[in-house]
Amino acid sequence: MTIRTPGDPFDGPRICFLGDSFVQGLGDPEFRGWVGRVLQAAAPHATAFNLGVRRQTSAQVRQRCWAEVEARALPGADHRLVLSFGANDAVTEGGAPRVAHPDTLANLAALLDGARERGIAALVVGPPPVVGLGPDHLARLLRLVPAMAELCASSGVPFVDVTEALAEDPTWTAEAGAADGAHPGAGGYARLAELVLDGGFGDWIKPTPRRT
Repeated sequence: MTIRTPGDPFDGPRICFLGDSFVQGLGDPEFRGWVGRVLQAAAPHATAFNLGVRRQTSAQVRQRCWAEVEARALPGADHRLVLSFGANDAVTEGGAPRVAHPDTLANLAALLDGARERGIAALVVGPPPVVGLGPDHLARLLRLVPAMAELCASSGVPFVDVTEALAEDPTWTAEAGAADGAHPGAGGYARLAELVLDGGFGDWIKPTPRRT
């Protein structure tokens, strides 16, 4: 086993991507999703962990977050956390969303507080639309997203809004509609990656001063 030392070309950030199946990249025949494409473009020397789990809500992501992150931590490293959830929260079961909007925001706030307490820089990507669930689901997301953005702004955390842009994107909607109604193919994930990159991921991932 080769032990890397601080300062070599592999001494990049350690990024945990937590969220749902969109984070996982489900449906991409290239198996890169948006996470892989963003890393390839902006953080090729990062040590990255894709921790997306299908159907998970913000409550489930919150429950597992710190065990997942701490298991992948390295003393002295530049740790980063990317969060993306909300689409499953807004799915209705029994006439109500799986997670009510105030609870989604409370989960997000708790995760951002936890990141700040641990000295981990965070970035949040808004929930992609689920084409097959129709306008009511999209309307719930479009009500949720501004509140998520406001919460992130108050915490000094970058927020990348992708919901409306993807809902209007012909590649995303066509690919998702031709598949399971939710997950696009390579073209849709490429568009999502482009939005994340345009939303400031490259600036956010720049190295931070190493703690001594």
